[in-house]
Amino acid sequence: MIVFRRICQATRTGETVLLTGVTMGGGPSQWAAQEHLRAGYSVFATPDAARSFNDDLDAVQDMGIQVISDDEIKRLPESVKHLELCDFDFEAIDSAFGKFGVSLRELDALAVAVFDHGNAPPEYSDRQFRFDYLDDLIRKHNRLSAFAFLADEVPPIMTRLQAVVQSAKSFGSSLLESIPTVLMDTAPAAILGATYDPKVCARQRILITNVGNFHTLAFRLGPSGIEGVFEHHTGLIDLHKLETLLLGLADGSLEHSDVFDDHGHGALVYNQNPLNLFESSIPGNNGYGIVVTGPRRNMMRNSSLRPYFAVPFGDMMITGCFGLLAAVADIIPELSDAIRSSLRGAGGSGTPPWEIN
Repeated sequence: MIVFRRICQATRTGETVLLTGVTMGGGPSQWAAQEHLRAGYSVFATPDAARSFNDDLDAVQDMGIQVISDDEIKRLPESVKHLELCDFDFEAIDSAFGKFGVSLRELDALAVAVFDHGNAPPEYSDRQFRFDYLDDLIRKHNRLSAFAFLADEVPPIMTRLQAVVQSAKSFGSSLLESIPTVLMDTAPAAILGATYDPKVCARQRILITNVGNFHTLAFRLGPSGIEGVFEHHTGLIDLHKLETLLLGLADGSLEHSDVFDDHGHGALVYNQNPLNLFESSIPGNNGYGIVVTGPRRNMMRNSSLRPYFAVPFGDMMITGCFGLLAAVADIIPELSDAIRSSLRGAGGSGTPPWEIN
C-alpha cells in the first residue's frame, strides 16, 4: 500500500516511475502501476522488482513495464521517480519504535511472515504450484509450524520469502547477522495463532479458517495433525460459498476441483473421518466447531454456522504474530522454553495437541 500510494502520486504529477529493490507483494502496487501506464506514463523496473508482479518477466513487459538493467538505469533522467521495493524494512521499523523509546538493538531472533505464491515453472499454474507446496509440507511434516523456516532453509522456489532474507541481510547490520531469522507463510501463522485461544486449544478436533485480504485458507485439525485444507481467493467467495467450502472440508466431501475450477488454489482431505461440527462444539459457541480469524473475518459475522471468533490472549488483531512466535519456539530450540513459558504465562494453554511432534 505504501508503494501503491507513491505510484498514485506519481500518476497525479505525471512522473516516470522506476522500481528497484527486491521481489515483494504485488496486488495494490501492480494495480497502481497499471493505472500509471493507462494514464500514458512510463514504468521502468529492474528484474527483481518486476517479479513482484509476475515471475515471468515477459508477462511483466507485456503489461507495458520496461524491464531494465542497472546499467540502463544510469541513462535515465534524474527527474524519474525512484521507488525501492521491499517487504521488510528494518531501518524504518527500528526508527518508528525508537520514537516511542523502544530499542530493537537487543533482539534474540527476527521473525517475518509473508504470503508467497512461489515461482511456478513456465506453463504451470501458479495456483496449483502454491497448493502443491502446501500439500508437500503437510505430507512431510503434518504440523502448522512446518510452514516456518530458518533463513538458510527457505526453499529456493519461495522467491518472496527469499527476498525478505535478502532485505534483512542488505542492511549490513551486525545485529541482524548475529541472530537467527525465521520466515513463515502468513495464513498458517494465523491459524496456529488462533489455536492459542483457550477455547480452541481445548478441542481435540477443530476447523479454523483465516479470511485474509486476498486469500482464504482453512485447516481441519485433529489428534493426527492436519486432516484437511483448502485455499481460495477471498475476492471470489461470498458468505454462502465460504460456508459450503467449510462444511465440505468438515465432512470430507470437498474435492480439489471444487476450489481449483473456481479459480482458487485447491483442497485436499487427508483424513476421511468426518468432523461432526455438533459433537466438536466449543464451549459457549452454540454447538459448532468452526473458528474464524483474519482481517476479513466479518464475512462470517452473520453466518448460519455461528462460528467462534478466535481471540488468543484477548487480541484478535495480532493472531498471526502469536502463531509466528509459536513457530519460532518450535524451530529454534534455544528459545523454545522461554517463548512457551511466556505464552503460558500470558494465559495460553501450551502446545495444541495437533502441534506436538
